Amino acid sequence: MDYFELSNGAKIPCLGTGPSAVYRRMNDINYKWKWISDIPLIGRLLYRIIYIFKRQKVSRQWVDVLSESLKVGNRLIDYSNSYGDGNLLGQAIIKSGIDRKELFIVSRASNSSQFIHSVREEFLKSLSNMELEYVDLYMFHWPVPSHFIETYKEIEKLYNEGLVKNIGICNCHQHHIEAILRECEIKPVVNEFEVHPLFTQKPLVKYCEDKGIRVIAYTPLAINDYRLRNSKILRGIANKYNKNIYQIVLRWHIQNGIIPIPYSFNPKHNKSNLDVFDFELTDDEMKVIDGFNYNSRLRYDPDNCDFSIL
Repeated sequence: MDYFELSNGAKIPCLGTGPSAVYRRMNDINYKWKWISDIPLIGRLLYRIIYIFKRQKVSRQWVDVLSESLKVGNRLIDYSNSYGDGNLLGQAIIKSGIDRKELFIVSRASNSSQFIHSVREEFLKSLSNMELEYVDLYMFHWPVPSHFIETYKEIEKLYNEGLVKNIGICNCHQHHIEAILRECEIKPVVNEFEVHPLFTQKPLVKYCEDKGIRVIAYTPLAINDYRLRNSKILRGIANKYNKNIYQIVLRWHIQNGIIPIPYSFNPKHNKSNLDVFDFELTDDEMKVIDGFNYNSRLRYDPDNCDFSIL
């Protein structure tokens, strides 16, 4: 695993894994079994039993996949308290057998904790659930208007107590960053937001670079968008290096100084995602991939979304 250096001198893996939330693997229950709950009493009870067994199965898979990802070389875990699976993350770390000091754990304050002013309480509970003494990087999940400055200041307190080793931000536009730099004491070392070849966000990336803020990219593979998946251009580059298209895109991120956080529930894909350090794209190839930009946002715009449901 290669590492980038943050503006405060800390080292961070230049690629990570985002295990996402267990509940996102449970959506098929609503499609397959939700109708049962419409049957009075027995139907609702049966649905509940099915749900419990399904969640237990998915939870075991979640732990196994993340644990295996760590065993094959992943060292950065990107997590959020809004997922509610901190105890599973702790189990995965223990099962992997990897020394905690080798890992870089990223977590985020949920929007709900910002709304009810319970950022500290949520953090301490999550830390206990994960069975950790600290996290390597902590930030808010979204810049909730009228709350994100207060949240950032609460995170600064956690930093000063040694419970948080580095402070970052997530989903922030330039005006959010300017407000934080103006009103808070500690400069964020990273900003995590949507970046991929279809949505390069070059101006924001450049602004962060100029301020010494490292960019972390979520949805770095554009949620497997067909415009990348079926690209003959990307396939040609991939064939040249004996790689797949996803490895080419991840390499593009890294050579741009960006930390990609691909998500996969497939152990083979997680291992494949790490196989991006034995080749280097040419300047022309980097420019070709830059040219895929359509300003095509696939996730939420932090200036135009309902934070109460995120």
